[in-house]
Amino acid sequence: MNYLALHENYKETSLYGRYITLQHIEPLVVKYANEIVGHSVLGKPIYKIQVGTGKTKILMWSQMHGNESTTTKALFDFINVLHSGTELGKMLLSKFTFCMLPMLNPDGAEAYTRENANSIDLNRDAQNQSQPESVVLRQVFENFQPDYCYNLHDQRTIFGAGDSGNPATVSFLAPAYNENRDVNEVRIKAMNVIVAMNETLQQFIPNQMGRFDDSFNLNCVGDTFQFLNVPTVLFEAGHFPNDYEREETRKYIFIALLSGMHYFSENVIVSNKIEDYLKIPQNKVVFYDFVYKNVKINYDGNEKIINFAAQFKEVLTEDKVTFEARIAQIDYLENYFGHQVIDAKAAGYHDDKGNFPNIEQKADFSLGKNIKIVNGLIKN
Repeated sequence: MNYLALHENYKETSLYGRYITLQHIEPLVVKYANEIVGHSVLGKPIYKIQVGTGKTKILMWSQMHGNESTTTKALFDFINVLHSGTELGKMLLSKFTFCMLPMLNPDGAEAYTRENANSIDLNRDAQNQSQPESVVLRQVFENFQPDYCYNLHDQRTIFGAGDSGNPATVSFLAPAYNENRDVNEVRIKAMNVIVAMNETLQQFIPNQMGRFDDSFNLNCVGDTFQFLNVPTVLFEAGHFPNDYEREETRKYIFIALLSGMHYFSENVIVSNKIEDYLKIPQNKVVFYDFVYKNVKINYDGNEKIINFAAQFKEVLTEDKVTFEARIAQIDYLENYFGHQVIDAKAAGYHDDKGNFPNIEQKADFSLGKNIKIVNGLIKN
């Protein structure tokens, strides 16, 4: 299967960048067989798209966290394949029934926040179900009675694939179903699908897949659904080099979705891939967006060489997400990598306030006479 060509053909071009709201997806949703299954805290509709007649039922939901939009884009790319009229689309519709909630948290999406309008993290509300969005998801789950669940998220640029020095562009998790993190038949099914998707993605982004931490928390939706004996797969769309709009990462989520379906359609899932699953390196917090090395500063009258790091903060400004680089760490960077590394070669640090970087300060400064840093980057 030519996954790259498929994505090129079926990418939903009306969706781009990090800020994806109900206003962006609503024109797409109304083209398909859809149903309003509930409303958000602020009264926005929560849409369900259900398609297919196949035996295997898969429930997918995206933007449970409003500022995690990459998987929403990939989900609509995948929906375009389903409605393409091609042999692939017809095969998927005949083998599967898909139930998709492409935006569970429309209030958070508009505000570009992780939480909903009541400042509640919906992925910690699986037991209390205190929020209308949580109730919608649980009702859809109970009515649809899925064979598998796909919990679609984004993760920050700080995560690496173990100690490889590579970003965790895509990460997966087969959530635990109990405190001991035991492995039962249900969890093995989720692991097997993850292994299949990982094997495919290794062809495109080798050593850039991670395995998310499986600490058990029954308040999390994935853990709850796994506890309820439905194999659940967590997707985390992460960083690809220089891809802060997550357009490359979206492609790899699309490939993961398709390759997982291909695995379902070609295999009876009875094998045990625990060892292969555990070979996927665990996510680690090992990255900053910028690392500046060998910078000379004047500290209490003494010159010394330091390293420091800066991290982008995502800021919603006039319906657009902008990235503001701020100083995040000074020294103590031995076990960290930078998505961009700038070697000052002992050039002196200077900014408008003095000769020393401070935490949370904007990353606007000079290194010697020739290097000007603006918003973290070298200004040419």
